[in-house]
Amino acid sequence: MLYDPTALDKTTPALFFTRWITHFCAPGFVFLAGTSAWLTGSAKTKKELSRFLLTRGLWLIFLEIAVLRAFFFFNFYYDVTFLTVLWVIGWCMIFLAGMIYLPLKWNLVTGLLIVFLHDALALIPVEPTRFFYAPWIMLVKTGVLPVTPSVVFITSYPVIPWLGIMLLGYCAGRLYTDYDAATRMRWLTRSGAAAIILFIILRFINFYGDPAPWQAQPDLLFTFLSFINTTKYPVSLLFSLMTLGPILFLLARLEQIKPGKLSFFMIYGQVPLFYFLLHFLLIHVAALTAFIVKTGTPLSEIDFHFSKSFGGIAPGTGYSLGWTYAAWICIVLALYPVCKWYGQYKQSHAYRWLRYL
Repeated sequence: MLYDPTALDKTTPALFFTRWITHFCAPGFVFLAGTSAWLTGSAKTKKELSRFLLTRGLWLIFLEIAVLRAFFFFNFYYDVTFLTVLWVIGWCMIFLAGMIYLPLKWNLVTGLLIVFLHDALALIPVEPTRFFYAPWIMLVKTGVLPVTPSVVFITSYPVIPWLGIMLLGYCAGRLYTDYDAATRMRWLTRSGAAAIILFIILRFINFYGDPAPWQAQPDLLFTFLSFINTTKYPVSLLFSLMTLGPILFLLARLEQIKPGKLSFFMIYGQVPLFYFLLHFLLIHVAALTAFIVKTGTPLSEIDFHFSKSFGGIAPGTGYSLGWTYAAWICIVLALYPVCKWYGQYKQSHAYRWLRYL
């Protein structure tokens, strides 16, 4: 990646929307993780659910630092470590492990307050020399945490903003246990519509909710791109409204679709963490193999330090958007039989460790 795909002075509409559509992934992961926590808790005591969330959260943090990082960089130098979505879901689960003891309405209010007010909190300046700079960067803002001159951690998913989304997902879980499908659809549709309308109003005003205001561009299309080009790092209020609104609409529409018509997608949905980790490994192996074939560089001569390459792949040696889509489709299809086998294995075996992968 030579530049930010959403940089309007460099991007194309196809490249922009290819990046923009992925914005729905992380909010969907975090929101539905909260919903899953509620559904899991419907068959457990509070104590059992709290213990599960705590151990699950610690496990995801470990996977982020030890496994996902290795799949990203193919090195164990730990020169640079990105703290991304598994890290933030893990910490949110740890917080949620304690917050489930609160009344549900308190968690709903807390989630809404976080989503709507954390942008203002992020405006508070905290200098790197301050004692609490490190927890501030991990909890509220993105930033670089130098451990040694050669080892740094980069936080792109601060915990507090995403905790608000998980709390809302947790509260939404009640719709799936205490209400019928028609009532659930009505609530999801109204909530999604409210989020989208509020996004349009706040974004048009350009006053609060995102650190990057939209601006008029030379043509109408790029003006629209500027309007929907909200901030993900750290996630802003407008980013949350823009993504969660359509996600709620989608959840409502899925109520009307028979499960049999979604069987292809359910293969992946039954083993989401397994697929998530494995697809990064397969993508990197395929990309590195293509790099070696394309450039003729022997594996023994590749420098895997972050300052020299991204996982062994030198800058400027990628492929066109068309080949990127082809690789994406091939990766998804290649993992289908693997995910199907693992899903069947989980259903036919009762090992406790299977709950964590």
